[in-house]
Amino acid sequence: MLPGMIYYQESGIIHKEEIKLKIVILDGYTENPGDLSWEGFEKLGELTVYDRTSLTDAQEAIDRIRDAEAVLTNKTPLPKEIIDVCPNLKYIGVLATGYNVVDTNAAKEKGIIVSNIPTYGTAAVGQFAIALLLEICHHIGHHDHAVKEGRWENNIDWCFWDYPLIELAGKTMGVIGFGRIGQETGKVAKALGMRVIANDEYPNDAGREIAEYVSREELFAQSDVISLHCPLFPSTEGLVNKDNIEMMKDGVIILNNSRGPLIVEQDLADALETGRVYAAGLDVVSEEPIKGDNPLLRAKNCIITPHISWAPKESRQRLMDIAVKNLEMFIQGEPVNVVNR
Repeated sequence: MLPGMIYYQESGIIHKEEIKLKIVILDGYTENPGDLSWEGFEKLGELTVYDRTSLTDAQEAIDRIRDAEAVLTNKTPLPKEIIDVCPNLKYIGVLATGYNVVDTNAAKEKGIIVSNIPTYGTAAVGQFAIALLLEICHHIGHHDHAVKEGRWENNIDWCFWDYPLIELAGKTMGVIGFGRIGQETGKVAKALGMRVIANDEYPNDAGREIAEYVSREELFAQSDVISLHCPLFPSTEGLVNKDNIEMMKDGVIILNNSRGPLIVEQDLADALETGRVYAAGLDVVSEEPIKGDNPLLRAKNCIITPHISWAPKESRQRLMDIAVKNLEMFIQGEPVNVVNR
């Protein structure tokens, strides 16, 4: 049942009553921990927001959305077993770009539209990739901590550093996956004086203004820094592995804030241990949240952040605005950003 007006007659008088769309957000906290507003959704219907819903207890999700017409999720799974027992469900909005948490085929069979957020964090994610790189090059956090521990005050020399400091100008950045985010990363790298090369299945003129397109093998061989910005497909899963690392320069730096399974984590940990790979900066891992037995937790020169490239307030506000617009267009009968046509 979509929003609208129903009219009925009682005692000879015609009454009208507004029908409100029932909207449930299953895991709203990550998108909006309190610094944004849900007002856009509130204008579209009767809104219920849950900060978190169990990722493993399907019954909790069922109980919360059984009567809803529109459901929004970020990471709460909506498999066929849940979709099949929610008869009113007409729309699923994913508060992210990736939509693997939803069984899109099951939704399609039921006539349920599934929409995602295709573009919202290009600048933020590109910026974060460079932030990882700059931290590797300068270890700013470490040296700030050392100063506040009193090491500078008590140092016999006028300055000190605990790691090699790296100048990026003149070095080569190789970007695998040269879409919007890859190109954004390449632009910043170029502004730092780096030569930028790229590998992508679909080279384009915008990319050629930033980088030289090369084969993947050439990229591995020439790059001082390799930044991953490609989607996760069977052809890219395990892209960084022991065989491909052998093609890379000794002391290469590897960045990944795209998808964790692009890297065979044990192979990267081994290469970090031997120094074949100098350092890695990662915002994603193969299983999230990270598990305590992930070999990268104990690897040398490996920075790991908790999948936050996308999370600046400005980026989350864009996500919110697009999510609201997606639902609004669905209500108007002209759904956009549909992933299960």
